[in-house]
Amino acid sequence: MHSTSVSVVLLVVAFLVAYHQNKELLGSNGLLPISSYLNRVKSHFKGINIDSVSAIPTLLWWSDYESGANRLLDVLALSGLVVSGAVIVLGSANMFVMALLWVLYHSIVNVGQQWYSFGWESQLLETGFLAIFACPLFSLRQVPVNTPTSSVVVWGFRWLIFRIMIGAGLIKIRGDQCWRDLSCMNYHYETQPVPNPVSYYLHQTPEFMHKFETLSNHFVELVVPFFMFIPLQNRFFSSLCGFLQILFQAVLIVSGNLSFLNWLTMLPCIFFFDDRHLSFLFSTKRSNSAFTKVKHLQLQPRRRLSVSQHVRRGVNWSVGLLIAYLSIPVVQNLLSSQQMMNTSFDSLRIVNTYGAFGSITKERTEVIFQGTRNTTIWPDDASALWDEFEFKCKPGNVSRRPCLISPYHYRLDWLMWFAAFQNYQYNPWLVHLAAKFLAGDETMDSLVAYNPFAGGDPPRYVRAEHYHYEYTKMGSEEAAAGQWWSRRKIGSYLPPVTLHQLKDYLNAQGWTVRKQSSG
Repeated sequence: MHSTSVSVVLLVVAFLVAYHQNKELLGSNGLLPISSYLNRVKSHFKGINIDSVSAIPTLLWWSDYESGANRLLDVLALSGLVVSGAVIVLGSANMFVMALLWVLYHSIVNVGQQWYSFGWESQLLETGFLAIFACPLFSLRQVPVNTPTSSVVVWGFRWLIFRIMIGAGLIKIRGDQCWRDLSCMNYHYETQPVPNPVSYYLHQTPEFMHKFETLSNHFVELVVPFFMFIPLQNRFFSSLCGFLQILFQAVLIVSGNLSFLNWLTMLPCIFFFDDRHLSFLFSTKRSNSAFTKVKHLQLQPRRRLSVSQHVRRGVNWSVGLLIAYLSIPVVQNLLSSQQMMNTSFDSLRIVNTYGAFGSITKERTEVIFQGTRNTTIWPDDASALWDEFEFKCKPGNVSRRPCLISPYHYRLDWLMWFAAFQNYQYNPWLVHLAAKFLAGDETMDSLVAYNPFAGGDPPRYVRAEHYHYEYTKMGSEEAAAGQWWSRRKIGSYLPPVTLHQLKDYLNAQGWTVRKQSSG
């Protein structure tokens, strides 16, 4: 049950992120509305049928998603929060409860478009799928009788962490040259999507430390996973594998904000330990504690299996065969010189391929949104007054301390990192965001930390500037003045635009933006 509890805690975080952000990102007036997306899929497959549902599995197909998108997104998120919260409070779950959570989150991820296009979403769904079969079929007891975790589930989780780590290690070795010459960590702490305060200090450690970190990364990702296959009576190597993987993920959590990815990757590592290793987590003082109940069960003679337990055993072995079959393209991908990372070969994302940071950005650039109410001169004039929008977590104000939010996640900030080394034509949602700033759309205020025009007239012009950012040196004058970053302007990213100038583009995308009154 411990693994199920951990997965449910992370589902609480995931559903909380969905409840706080999805209306603004995906709702009827969101940056990428689900109604437009589902209608495009529906049109492609000529209606709601087995093909459209297979391509995009979501409960929203059987709802009025065109007019009730906000309410439906809230229903999915809140239902997930209530059910996962109940599992945590009760300390128990069965297959049906865990399957419900899996379906609810699937229904969100599959309409999430770019906001949900990252590997940890598939990893959470694969983890949730395996967690279904770690539970009894019907029982909601904290310590159910005669339902030990199936060996299929144990090896399913071990196979998951093996693919995660080997996939991440291979994509690095096959990718950026800096992973091979051990220089990638010279850049990573500064250029990762959302740095935290510790990243600032780690970036400035000596060169030999960065080489050691890179070498350690290769050891943990490419060597340690094979420890689980070493047959040893005392299970030393299996336990060592679990310990090193958890330690590695803990270091990653400390050094950056990677959503719930590293917390989630710790979960399958639990299956490298047995009851002797994990018993310290449970109270031994109370007579009705889980520890006491498990110990009592272990002393009992094996009982005859009930019908539901036979069904559970049959289901688990069927799942094992399914995982083996779905693993074929995943293994082929791992062995391929053209390896893809964070890819699903089935729409239910039951078995996936993973990887991270196959290439490392060597310089950090940021897109900085600015607005002005100036109406008397051309806004690009040097005398125009431009105010900056500040986002929740991504670098902007050079004196603002980097945030610390993991396992929580700001989806807009994350995609702004990708947008900085692309262009606005590649990211239509970015133009939509500019239009919402121009319209004074108050729903966007929940996605940003500071809107300089909140409570007053919206800006007449909005633009996005492209800046190069780097950490200040510890002990420098800038650092002494409270600056975490120094920056210089590269050029224009999105030229100054008015809401009127964007009207035709918005109409072509099917987006409606209405200007808000300041009153």
